[in-house]
Amino acid sequence: MNTVTLRANMAESESLETITEHERILQEIESTDTACLGPTLRSVYDDQPNAHKRFMEKLDARIRNHDREIEKMCNFHHQGFVDAITELLKVRADAEKLMGQVSDTNRRLQDAGREVTAQTEEVIRCRVQQRNMATTVEKLQLCIPVLEMYSKLKEQLESKRYYSALKTMEQLENIYIPRVSQYRFCQIMAETLPKLREEIKEISMSDLKDFLESIRKHSDKIGETAMRQAQQHRTFNSAVQKQVTLSCAKPLYGLNGRTPLHHNGLSTDTAEEEEIDEEVLTAQDLVDFSPVYRCLHIYTVLGDRETFENYYRKQRKKQARLVLQPQSNMHETVEGYRKYFNQIVGFFVVEDHILHATQGLVTRAFTDELWNMALSKIIAVLRTHSSYCNDPDLVLELKNLIVIFADTLQGYGFPVNRLFDLLFEVRDQYNETLLKKWALVFRDIFEQDNYSPIPVDTEEEYKAVVSRFPFHDAEIEKQQFPKKLPMSQSVPQIYSQVKEFIYASLKFSESLHRSSTEIDDMLRKSTNLLLTRTLSSCLQNLIKKPHIGLTELVQIIINTTHLEHACKYLEDFITNITNVSPETVHTTRLYGLSTFKDARHAAEGEIYTKLNQKIDEFIQLADYEWGMAESDGRASGYLMDLINFLRSTFQVFTHLPNNNNDHAAMSGKVAQTACMSACKHLATSLMQMLLDTELKQISMGAIQQFNLDVIQCELFASSEPVPGFQGDTLQLAFIDLRQLLDLFMVWDWSTYLADYGQPTSKYLRVNPSTALALLEKVNRGMKDTSKKNNIFSQFRKNDRDRQKLIETVVKQLRSLVNGMSQHS
Repeated sequence: MNTVTLRANMAESESLETITEHERILQEIESTDTACLGPTLRSVYDDQPNAHKRFMEKLDARIRNHDREIEKMCNFHHQGFVDAITELLKVRADAEKLMGQVSDTNRRLQDAGREVTAQTEEVIRCRVQQRNMATTVEKLQLCIPVLEMYSKLKEQLESKRYYSALKTMEQLENIYIPRVSQYRFCQIMAETLPKLREEIKEISMSDLKDFLESIRKHSDKIGETAMRQAQQHRTFNSAVQKQVTLSCAKPLYGLNGRTPLHHNGLSTDTAEEEEIDEEVLTAQDLVDFSPVYRCLHIYTVLGDRETFENYYRKQRKKQARLVLQPQSNMHETVEGYRKYFNQIVGFFVVEDHILHATQGLVTRAFTDELWNMALSKIIAVLRTHSSYCNDPDLVLELKNLIVIFADTLQGYGFPVNRLFDLLFEVRDQYNETLLKKWALVFRDIFEQDNYSPIPVDTEEEYKAVVSRFPFHDAEIEKQQFPKKLPMSQSVPQIYSQVKEFIYASLKFSESLHRSSTEIDDMLRKSTNLLLTRTLSSCLQNLIKKPHIGLTELVQIIINTTHLEHACKYLEDFITNITNVSPETVHTTRLYGLSTFKDARHAAEGEIYTKLNQKIDEFIQLADYEWGMAESDGRASGYLMDLINFLRSTFQVFTHLPNNNNDHAAMSGKVAQTACMSACKHLATSLMQMLLDTELKQISMGAIQQFNLDVIQCELFASSEPVPGFQGDTLQLAFIDLRQLLDLFMVWDWSTYLADYGQPTSKYLRVNPSTALALLEKVNRGMKDTSKKNNIFSQFRKNDRDRQKLIETVVKQLRSLVNGMSQHS
């Protein structure tokens, strides 16, 4: 309803406006000169649609009004009108004639005007066309640049020039499209541009992903190239330094001999030639970084740089973790370590290039964070995997790789001090592998040694030995050939192998950027470990081997003495290598002397142990008839065999080279100690045999037989089986047995009991408990003998008297024993 009313009001308003306009036109027609009616009438035709009709209706109304007025006026002037009509009738004929003439003139005028009208319409049409064409040209001039730019945009997208395409889009949006934004194609175009931007972002991000995948694959090659160039640079500098210091340069030696130092199979000269011939390549030569630049520019233009930076850094962190993850069997070959290092170097070379080639994509803080994370992981990986390495050559190659790795990254500005600190741990591992290797070497040398003095038949053989071992003895040099050197063949071999160990240890100390003093200290410490741990362990194991006899043990003692004297030459050898004076305050001394002293003491102890074991074997052969009535009158066979063995054994000591005072003193001391130990052990074993708790009774005949055996022992001791004993020192080993046996043989209990506790007592060394134990066994033996001989009545009284004496002595001995126990 409101709508209809509104429309009615609008129609009414419009009608009023139209009527007012028509009133104005009619007033102009009525008041204007006829010649000027053209524009007024034209306004009727140029007005709104149906205006002519409305005007005609208005005109008709006006005419009717005028007709009424005319009629009134006519009525008022009717007579005059009649008169006029009469006059008009009079002129009617003239009027008709005039009308004909006017019609004719009008006809001719219409014919002429029709052509003019046709021409005028044509002119109007042409002018409209011209105006439309001008407008079209004007609009086309505005649209053509937009279309050209859009076409340019399409070409740029097709040719993958995305950065230029974004610039073109920016121009389209800011300059060209606003000029013709009213056209639909421009609206469509404006709606398409954001989609194109997203497509460009997706495409550039795809290119970035391809780039990241590419550099992940090429990291190995990039790192290999960077490390090779760093190695060649270091080798070149080393070669220059060698030329400068050629006069004082010292050779570098391999593990298996003296060979020039090689890096990855290339000698210094070869590496230098390759460095000269090979073109220096960079990361940019191996990898196309344009996708990164393009993507960075695109996201920067799109105002989304932060998103790109975060994505790039996140992806690189992921790749870093993948690169830092080693293969499980990496420790088995040097190639595994080399590939691992190449990938890491390649990764950080790329990051360094990105850092310097872009502004803010990665920052120094970001690369430092990545490097610190990587460094911790690398150190943990190397600690773990190097611990699996048992081959010193592999550990040495690993060290060279770590040095080159560190030098390469240091050249790119990454701190590598922790890597060099790690090398000290790897050095310890390297020394451990060397020690294990040399333990096998020492073991083979000891197994192949004949433990006999080295025979030399000619001067050449003598020089060959002393060239490998620093042996100097004026007396031996004066002797005629053939002659023997005191040590066995293992001594020069051990000495040579210690020097080889020093060479091998030195190889690890190279290129560690350490001073000569530090290298000297490392060599001395590792050599000390070799002597005090590896060689000492091998010597201890050797001494304990069952097949090492007394002769071999004596030779080992002599060998260790010579090796001990050679330690000072090893110190001089290290000094010549490192050029560090031994007078330096902090210079570590070789304390391997203790190794050889300990080995000597162990060998001496083993000599004593083996002698005692052999004595025990002979003692086990003893087969006494403890109830015999009388002795055989001669010593037991087992004891004579034992004494003969001891005599022949101690002759081994006297047959050792004695032209060297040190050797003579040493062998004499060992022989004396061994002889004294053997005699004491023999005496103790014989005493234990008498006092054995399982032995319940002993006859006096058995005591007499035992006394004969002890006499043979005393004769052996007094025969000076080993020179150097003063007086009856050796015989004193049997003094306890002698006094005990004398007490029973003489049955001198009154003297023993009377003098007990006196310093001048004849039986001072006889303990009451020992005497009591043996007396009880003898008493039981006598009782048993009396039972067997009770048929002889003449012995009964003597047995009873002796029995009473024994009981009296037993009581007194027990009182002495109890008194000793209470006093203690």
